[in-house]
Order: sequence, then C-alpha cells, then structure tokens
Amino acid sequence: MERIIYTSSNGEIIRFDGPPFYLSRISGLGEVDAELQLQKSPYQDGSSLMGSVLQEREVTVEFLIEQQAYSEVSDSRAKIARAFNPKLKPGIIRYENDFVVREIEAIADSVPIYPDGHSNRSMTLQKGMITLTCPNPYWKSEDQVEQLAVFESGLTFPVTFPTAFAQQSPSKSKLIMNEGDVDTPIEVTFTGPATAPIIIRNETTGKMIEVNQSLLDGEKLVINTEFGKKRVTKVSTTGIETNAFNQINISTSELFQLIAGNNLLSYSTGQDYERAPVIIKWKNRYLAV
Repeated sequence: MERIIYTSSNGEIIRFDGPPFYLSRISGLGEVDAELQLQKSPYQDGSSLMGSVLQEREVTVEFLIEQQAYSEVSDSRAKIARAFNPKLKPGIIRYENDFVVREIEAIADSVPIYPDGHSNRSMTLQKGMITLTCPNPYWKSEDQVEQLAVFESGLTFPVTFPTAFAQQSPSKSKLIMNEGDVDTPIEVTFTGPATAPIIIRNETTGKMIEVNQSLLDGEKLVINTEFGKKRVTKVSTTGIETNAFNQINISTSELFQLIAGNNLLSYSTGQDYERAPVIIKWKNRYLAV
C-alpha cells in the first residue's frame, strides 16, 4: 500500500492514507531530466562529455477528500491549502509502501487544485491535485547512524562466569556502507575530551578533514559536508555554538562525501591514546523509488 505524509515547514502534517485524505495517484517517483555538460573544441567531431547534472524533480499528488458533510469537506480543503502554501518554506514529502520509506524536500508550485463538476465534487467528496517542486532531486533514506569508537565484549545474559566487562575498541576505523545510488554528505560529531588536530579520513578515497580545535570533556565538534550547508561548529557543554570553520587546515582538508558503496572511515586526534566518541550520520540518496 502506498501512502504520502507531508510535513510543512510550520509543522502541519497531512497524511494521504485515509480518512479523510486518500491518495489516488502520485507521479514523479522516478522521472527526472538530466542535463549533459558537453565541451566542443575547434574541428572536433562531436563533443566531449564533461559530466551531467540532474534537474529539479516535479511530484504531483492526486487525492480524494471524503467526509460526512459539506462543512467538513470545506474544512479539509482549507487544511490542505494551509499546509501546501507556496509562500511557506519547503516541507518534507515522506513516501511509504510495503517495502521502502523515502523522503524528499518539496515546495508547492501553486495552491491546491480543486476541480468542479459532478464527477469531481459532491457534498461529501472532493477530488484534488497538488504539484510540487523538489529543488534537490534525490529521494533520501531515513537517517543512517554509525559510531566509530564502539564498545566490545561486555556482559551477556544469562550471565556466565568469569564475566567480561565492556571496553572501548582499540580500533579507530569502521567500514560504512552507502547503499544509495550516488555520493552523499555526512555529519560528523566528535565528543571531547580530544586534543587538536581532530582528523576524520575516508581511507577509501584518501580524502580527509583536519580541524585544529581541541575539545574539553563534554564539548562537541560538528562537521557537516552537505552542499549549501557546509559548516564546522564547536558546541559547548551548555549548548552554545561557535563557528569553527576557520580552524580547518585548508591545505590538507576537503569536506568529503561518502561514495556509493563501501567507505572505510577512520579518525585521529593529537594524542593517540584518546578514544573520543565519533558519530557519523548520513542519508542514502536514490534516483528513484
């Protein structure tokens, strides 16, 4: 069974899984135009392919409102219009079926369309349609989270003797799988104490991020590598955020992404004995549902 759940930027939630809103049809789950980046030299036959970029995704949702009275239909129409207000910032479309869950950021192209006519509208029924644009064309998974500094062994139940208590792994690396179709950005969170420089590496690609920032016990360093949202932030124990982007070693660093497939990530600090907890968060990105 397919269902759509839309969360607007002001927190209003519309569920198209009935009642009173039933999903009739959704398009835009797969089709997205790609623009080839071509370069042509004098006297060259044809051209050279430099790359390609995807265009924005368009999603159309056709739905049915079913209520007990016309006043309730009218209220439901107003609720839809309020949630899909084009003047709001983009909201989130959540698509679910029996096998997958995907999300994408979207904004309405216009106010919802409510056609007239006996086949489209009655005292208890109303057909409608919403067209949305997704600036980022990728469908995304829910948050994927891995911890690089993990605990090993520990008590098991039923308890057997002699017992073994959990201890932190000596390893500072972990194989992480990006199951999406394309590269995807990451959010890395270090928790202190940690001595500068703090470094996260993708051993698979050879890229790294080096930040000349030390952390006291409980302080955090958050690195985000998403295009348009790139940031490096130090967070105090009281939650005060400070921009630490200027602490990046620009000669060695690149705010890398996870490539599709396996990525071996590792980290280090200025003191080899330190085992600062490191959390990696990302979303797999897909071309289609």
